[in-house]
Amino acid sequence: MTQVTEALVRQALARVLDPHNGSDIVSGGALRAVGIDGARVSVDVQLSYPAAGWQTALAAQIEQVLTTLPEIEAAVATVSYRVYAHQVQKELSPLPGVRNIVAVASGKGGVGKSTTAVNLALALQAEGAQVGVLDADVYGPSLPLLTGTSGKPDSPDGQNFNPKRNHGLQLMSIGYMIDEDTPVIWRGPMVTQALMQLATNTLWQDLDYLIIDFPPGTGDIALTLAQRIPMSAAIIVTTPQDVALIDAKKALKMFEKVEVPVLGIVENMSTHICSHCGHEEAIFGAGGGERMAQQYGRPLLGSLPLDIRIRSESDAGTPIVMAQPQSELTARYRLMARNVAARLSLQARNKAIQFPKIVIQNT
Repeated sequence: MTQVTEALVRQALARVLDPHNGSDIVSGGALRAVGIDGARVSVDVQLSYPAAGWQTALAAQIEQVLTTLPEIEAAVATVSYRVYAHQVQKELSPLPGVRNIVAVASGKGGVGKSTTAVNLALALQAEGAQVGVLDADVYGPSLPLLTGTSGKPDSPDGQNFNPKRNHGLQLMSIGYMIDEDTPVIWRGPMVTQALMQLATNTLWQDLDYLIIDFPPGTGDIALTLAQRIPMSAAIIVTTPQDVALIDAKKALKMFEKVEVPVLGIVENMSTHICSHCGHEEAIFGAGGGERMAQQYGRPLLGSLPLDIRIRSESDAGTPIVMAQPQSELTARYRLMARNVAARLSLQARNKAIQFPKIVIQNT
């Protein structure tokens, strides 16, 4: 029998593809160690994004691939994950307590961006990450309703705020500062200043991801935030019809201009699922998000249906990922979350946030 070597193991594992980032686990750098004891093999794999919903399946796939080789009698795979900080726009410094900021934008309202952002945050949390959400839509804040939270946030010093907490998320919104029926009648500079204060004066604690529910449009407010908030990446939410795609494309181009990487496209309301019979139909057209993804060379990160359960659970303050964790709808959000995190993991890392700054002084 041919002797088992590390080269043989690595060659076999190069056939194990990571569907979330498109690379195999060897060239993608996930394979950390190989142990060989005669015809028995152990491998240590560490993903650079949270993937609690895929760990067991990946370990089983690795073991199956290895034990198909005649030289190997038994194989054991250990799969873990670690979230790294990734680079932000030039000349900006990461927010304290936050490894990565991901903007969820659409270029327009009415496409379910806020619902998608909150369920994305909950899905990332279900995959094993520490997550926060910043509601950056001052004129129409929806985070308090979607998360079942209310009341002014506590301030330990009169200047900074502790984030609100519910469902395991850290949360901040202008909606906590004003009454629900009080309109915000502010001009652009005031809105931008308020949002920057919410972002920088909130005492975020050890977040892997801060999801920003971006304001609609590509005007002064959205552009200024994209330039001044240190973001690692953005995703674009659209619906299939052309009227939404037009504005989604503008949002994508805006982030490109300010050098924020766009990880991909999320198509919301891709189909309608009947609450009575379960029939699924593309009432808004089909393939719009996929065509946009192909046009701009970005992956389609997820396709989410129009389903009454998503709406009703969100209105009740318990989004679908929290309310129905075992549902097929939640599985779609969790797949989207792994795709988002995996694509972000391919970006350059921000080493400044991983190592302390060492200063040498003469004393």
